[in-house]
Amino acid sequence: MMNKEKNSDLRQRTKAFALRIIRLYAFLPKLTPAQVIGRLRRSGTSVGAHYREATRARSAAEFVSKIECGLQELEESVYWMELLVDVETVPLATLSELLDEAEELISIFVSSAKTARRSG
Repeated sequence: MMNKEKNSDLRQRTKAFALRIIRLYAFLPKLTPAQVIGRLRRSGTSVGAHYREATRARSAAEFVSKIECGLQELEESVYWMELLVDVETVPLATLSELLDEAEELISIFVSSAKTARRSG
């Protein structure tokens, strides 16, 4: 489905994304709004797990399914980060790079799913 170099890069990027989410979560105040949005920790760390499962897919359909699960987690992560900004728990400037990375990963995952559907 993907070449080894691209696969390795995405493995590293999705893991780095998860680590940044974990650090962000640790930074959040222990107030109710921040803890409710702590669901970000689950969605943000699931992206890499879904990606790794996709790289072990036995078929194009299974690959697409796992990539789409990763996409759902990325979209959910973006949602939770937007809420953190909207409730003024975290300034947008603090999250802008992480949001940008999420959007880039979304684009890559969408492209990968489209390519796999065409070739599958």
